Amino acid sequence: MQPGNSGRYGVIEQTISNTEVEQACESIRHLGYGIIDGGYEPAWLASFSEVFDRALERHYSEHGGSESLRAIDEHNTIRLPLAHEPMFLELAANGRILEICDRLVSGYVVLNQQNGIINPPRAERYNQGAWHRDLPYQHFVSSRPLAINALFCLDPFTIENGATRVLPASHRQEAFPSDCFVEAQAATIAAPAGSFIILDCMMFHSGGVNTTEKPRRAVNHVYSIPLIRQQIDLPGALGEHFVTDGKLRKLLGYDVRTPGSVADYLAGRIGKS
Repeated sequence: MQPGNSGRYGVIEQTISNTEVEQACESIRHLGYGIIDGGYEPAWLASFSEVFDRALERHYSEHGGSESLRAIDEHNTIRLPLAHEPMFLELAANGRILEICDRLVSGYVVLNQQNGIINPPRAERYNQGAWHRDLPYQHFVSSRPLAINALFCLDPFTIENGATRVLPASHRQEAFPSDCFVEAQAATIAAPAGSFIILDCMMFHSGGVNTTEKPRRAVNHVYSIPLIRQQIDLPGALGEHFVTDGKLRKLLGYDVRTPGSVADYLAGRIGKS
């Protein structure tokens, strides 16, 4: 038997997955999740660690301080950090992640949201610790993903620091499974720093409990079909001249803004008929 040949009988069709991207896509299609290295050097990760912490402090200072954010359960989240830190925009445009989105999602994707995520230490309550979909309150499934979640692991994800838990293949079932199923089938995804945990957004998942003495940091991205409303209106929040590169503007949603009037809609039709 050749290496990698698991043996089979009566099989006349087989998926071929030779690259890391293809292997991640196959895992996401079948199980709802996959892991891929982000391709970043240690020096980049060290710089990004400093940028992440700076973004957190800026977020606190601009929005009333950590205690004000704690009062609305937002103290462990940095909303739209790419608005102020170019390295976050670079992260959102990761070529491997966009290739996965291109292979899995029909048409093209826009960045629906980007949030810095802190899983607090010493088993402190964590608002991502409940089971959820990243398209919450939805109980349907689709033949192709409507959105992809790419969670960047700035710190290593371990069992001790609250690595993400998933319910494999739950992206194929409309209802949340029974408690017995959850207890028996939940899997914990350990992943090294610099990697992405990628989910079909209809996969049920949750953050684990961080029992260590240090926060576990990550950056969550959701890439969705343009039909789905962005969490924050990125073109409106970032301004018309935030980027000039055509591909980045398309990713950030500048090409699919909702017309503000009939005249705006008709102007957008010029040259398309």
